[in-house]
Amino acid sequence: MATLKKSARKKTASASASKNDNLQAQAEQMSKRLGESAQQVWLAGVGAFGRAQAEGTKLFETLVKEGLSLEQTTRKVAGGKAQAMRDAMETTVGQARERASDTWDRLEKVFEERVHRALRRLEVPSREDLSALIDRVDALNAQLRTMGGAPAAKPSRAKRSARPAVKKPAPAAKKTPAKRAARKKAAP
Repeated sequence: MATLKKSARKKTASASASKNDNLQAQAEQMSKRLGESAQQVWLAGVGAFGRAQAEGTKLFETLVKEGLSLEQTTRKVAGGKAQAMRDAMETTVGQARERASDTWDRLEKVFEERVHRALRRLEVPSREDLSALIDRVDALNAQLRTMGGAPAAKPSRAKRSARPAVKKPAPAAKKTPAKRAARKKAAP
């Protein structure tokens, strides 16, 4: 039995050794495969980097060209819209100026009419009235000269226009239309 135990031990030891050798061989094969896989991954990464470097420059240049094209298109569209807005603003401003000018002209006309009416109510003589009065005085002076009277020196036309406007004293009482008509008839 002792021999049997020894031979069983030998068989177990040899089986164990062969099993260990087998496991070690498998581990070495796996290690070798893992190393080869890691080497392949590394080489694939280096290849990808090289390709990205070569094609990346081309891709970058293509993207720059596309960006430039888009920028030019955008500028054209924006420039056209800006010009259209500028034209619209100029038209609007022109119309506003015309309206303001028309309004200002109407306001000026209304103001002149009101001032004219106020002066008439106050019986302030107008430019035409004064001119008619000057012509009448000249005619009377001419008549006096022909009748033999010596009137004062006749002022020249330039001096007459340079004279300040003659202000009529404020009437004491408002004249009635009948008094005005009588006075007009009495004057030659």
